[in-house]
Amino acid sequence: MSTETDKVNLLDFDRAALAAWFEARGEKPFRAQQVLKWIYQQGVDSFDAMTNLGKGLRGDLAAAAEIRAPTVAADQRSSDGSRKWLFQLADGNRIETVYIPEPDRATLCISSQVGCALNCTFCSTARQGFNRNLTSGEIIGQLWMASRLLAQDGTRPVSNVVLMGMGEPLLNFDNVMVAVSLMQDDFACALSKRRVTLSTAGVVPALRRLAEVTDISLALSLHAPDDDLRNRLVPLNQKYPIADVLQACRDYVGGGRRRVTVEYVMLDGINDSDAQARALARVLRKLPSKINLIPFNPFPAAHYRRSSPERIDRFRDILHRAGIVTITRKTRGDDIDAACGQLAGDFRDRTRRRERFAVQVIGGAT
Repeated sequence: MSTETDKVNLLDFDRAALAAWFEARGEKPFRAQQVLKWIYQQGVDSFDAMTNLGKGLRGDLAAAAEIRAPTVAADQRSSDGSRKWLFQLADGNRIETVYIPEPDRATLCISSQVGCALNCTFCSTARQGFNRNLTSGEIIGQLWMASRLLAQDGTRPVSNVVLMGMGEPLLNFDNVMVAVSLMQDDFACALSKRRVTLSTAGVVPALRRLAEVTDISLALSLHAPDDDLRNRLVPLNQKYPIADVLQACRDYVGGGRRRVTVEYVMLDGINDSDAQARALARVLRKLPSKINLIPFNPFPAAHYRRSSPERIDRFRDILHRAGIVTITRKTRGDDIDAACGQLAGDFRDRTRRRERFAVQVIGGAT
């Protein structure tokens, strides 16, 4: 059941939009800075707590606005310290968000859509189908809520955010950019551009638009060294082939020291041969990049297997010899289905992909 109201959700506003909203109500625009600090740096959701605002203004805000984040439907903790939240949205849909603590950082992996429309064949989220884009407030609300919950437990606060959860961020461009603005705003979350990473499968027009509005860190979900294979693994490649995607990435990072993080899921017998490692090195030779090799994380009825540790090491060594910085990502949170490619959420699939996939799996088993 929806719990939406007629009040505006202040989590939907970045500083410029909030200042304009205050001005339209006859208030000074600097009120936006005050309110942002209360919301994001103090973690409050009550206007009564905003003590540097006049009592009358606090009453006006309470009548017209609210601070509405997703609510917790489930909270799971992994044996490795990772944590996964199932967040419920006002319309009843549910999304997943993952907290990953490491010795030098604490990363929050957040979602940008309810489901995903891209249908990458090795990803559990894609198999679940797609419902809708998240609002700006639902995106930044994951960080806001996670930060509050971590503070309550005395857990290390979030230092890095990756838009690598459910969905393709560049297909929800405007809402994602509002959330990114809040992540970086000194009056809000105050994260540096190097601590916010957007992962994309390569929506080329949006990638070019991205370069016009931000310079946050970029990750490319590649997974194949050639178009024939990538067409099968990442169907978006049929519209935006590898050469076009890599050129857009080169344009994004420019000629400086910045590098694109290339994500490459390791699928046994599919994309993990020596020849494919050498082909990948050739494809990436003109792109300032580093490579994350991601052991495939299984999900129910998956058609793939994870490459062996020995095969992954061999693949990595070939790339190293080609002069490309390559690391094997440690699988985190797989005991609670929080690892890369395992996020599924709970939502009504408007694409009917789950239904088609179920028929496919049952048919293949008979």
